[in-house]
Amino acid sequence: MSFPLLTATAALPAIGAVATAAVPAARRNAAKALALLFSVATLVLAIVVLVRFDPDGARYQLTESHSWIADFGVRYELGVDGIGVALVALTALLIPFIILAGWHDADPLETGDASLSSFAAGRWRPTQGFFALILAVEAMVILSFEATDVFLFYIFFEAMLIPMYFLIGGFGDRAHAHGEETAATQRSYAAVKFLLYNLVGGLIMLAAVIGLYVVAGNFSLTEIAEARANGTLDMATNTERWLFLGFFFAFAVKAPLWPLHTWLPNAMGEATTPVAVLITAVVDKVGTFAMLRFCLQLFPEASKWATPAILVLALISIIYGALLAVGQRDIKRLVAYASISHFGFIILGIFAMTSQGQSGATLYMVNHGISTAALMLVAGFLISRRGSRLIADYGGVQKVAPVLAGTFLIGGLATLSLPGLAPFVSEFLVLVGTFARYPVVGIVATFGIVLAALYTLVLYQRTMTGPVKPEVAAMPDLRARELAVVAPLIVLLIFLGVYPKPVTDIVNPAVKQTLSDVHKKDPQPEVEAAK
Repeated sequence: MSFPLLTATAALPAIGAVATAAVPAARRNAAKALALLFSVATLVLAIVVLVRFDPDGARYQLTESHSWIADFGVRYELGVDGIGVALVALTALLIPFIILAGWHDADPLETGDASLSSFAAGRWRPTQGFFALILAVEAMVILSFEATDVFLFYIFFEAMLIPMYFLIGGFGDRAHAHGEETAATQRSYAAVKFLLYNLVGGLIMLAAVIGLYVVAGNFSLTEIAEARANGTLDMATNTERWLFLGFFFAFAVKAPLWPLHTWLPNAMGEATTPVAVLITAVVDKVGTFAMLRFCLQLFPEASKWATPAILVLALISIIYGALLAVGQRDIKRLVAYASISHFGFIILGIFAMTSQGQSGATLYMVNHGISTAALMLVAGFLISRRGSRLIADYGGVQKVAPVLAGTFLIGGLATLSLPGLAPFVSEFLVLVGTFARYPVVGIVATFGIVLAALYTLVLYQRTMTGPVKPEVAAMPDLRARELAVVAPLIVLLIFLGVYPKPVTDIVNPAVKQTLSDVHKKDPQPEVEAAK
C-alpha cells in the first residue's frame, strides 16, 4: 500500500493538537513551540502533496478509499483536485503564521486563579488549549478539502464548529472598550451566534445528504458525479433542486453570503486577531470550495437553475459589505465587512459559469486568504499596542512606527486589489468571466472596487497619517517575531501579483472539468465582420 499522504497531512495537526493539550500547564512556552513545530511539519507535508500533484493527470489524485460504515455505504475516501490541493496548501501555509501571531494571546492576565469563572471572564487562559484548538481546526479543514465521500465531508464540515466555538467564546479580544464583564458577554454572544447559524445550515445540509443517499444509494462524490454524467442516475427536477438548496444553504452560511452573513462581524470582532484570521482566511473558504466541488458537480442542472438568484445575492454581498465597511469605526469589523464583499466576488465568479470566472474565484480564495491574513495580523499588532480597536483612537502612526504603517498599507492595497498585488489578478479574472456572460452584473460588481478603495484608503489616512496622537507617540515598531509573520505574506502578495502562473496552472484543469460537469462552455466573443 502506498503511503497515505492525504491522511498524514490531516492527521499530523490532529496529533499535534493532542500533544499540545497534554503539555503541563506550567510549560506554556513548550506548548507554543510544540504547536508551531507541528504546524510547520504539516506545511512540509502539504508542499509534498503539492509537488506530487500533476495538474495534467487524473482529476482526483493521491486517492485513498477504505470501507467505514458498510451498511450505509459510507467510505473513508480522500482525493484532491487542483482546487482542493491549492486550498490545502493555503491552510497549511497560514497556520504557522497564525500561531506565531497569537504567541501571547492566550497568556494568562492574572495568576493564581484557574477557576472556570475566571476563564469565562477572560482573566485566566489555558494556553495549551488555545493552540491545540487551532491545530484541531486545521486538521478538520484539511480533511474537508480532501474528502470525496459526501458523508465524510459533512462530518468534518460540522465538527470544526466545536473548536471554533471555544476559540471565539473562550479566547476573546483583549482590546475591548467596555470592560471585562461586557467583553465576556459579547464573546459569548458572538460564539453562540456563530454556532447557531452554522448548525442550522448544517442540519439542513444533513437532510439533503440523507436525501442524496436515498436517490443515489451511496455517498461517493466520484461515483454519483459519474452516474450523473453518463445518465445512469437521473434525478427528478424538483428533487435535484431541493437537494441543491439544502447543500447550498449550508455553504452560503459558511461562506458567508448575504443575508446569512451576520455572524461574521460579531465573531471576527470579538475573537483574538489570529482567530479572526483563522475564520475568514481559512474556515470560510470551505463554504466557497464546497460550492464548486459539491453543488456544481452533484447538481449541475439545479446549479444553472439557481444561478440568476445567486448572482443577485452575490452582488448584494459585494455592494452591501463594502458600504458597511466604509461606515465602520472598529478596525476588525471593517475587515469583516470587507471580507463579506470579497466573498461576494468569489461566489460571483463561481456562478458566472465561465473558465475565467471560476479560475478567478479559486485564485481569489487563495489570494484573499493571504491578503486578509496580512492586513488583519498587522491590524492586530497595531491594536495590541494601543489597546483599542476604534479607528478614532489612532493618528500619525506612520511617523512613529514606519514599518508597521508600511506593511499595513501593502495589506490594505492588496485588499483593494491594486495592480501588481495578488488579489488584482483574481478580481480581474472574476470580472472578465462575469462580463462575458452577464455584462450588467459585471458592471454593477465593479462598484465594489470603487468602494474598496474608499474604505481602505480612509482607514489608512485616519490611523496612519496626520498629527501624532499622544497615545501612540511611544508606539514601538514591528518586532522580529511580528516581522517573521508579516514579511513572507507580503512577499507572496507581490510574487503572485506579478506571476500567478504557478497557481493558475494547478487550478485551471480542475475548473475546466467543473464547467464540463454543468455542461457549460465559455461564450464566444461577438466580433463584427470587417467591412
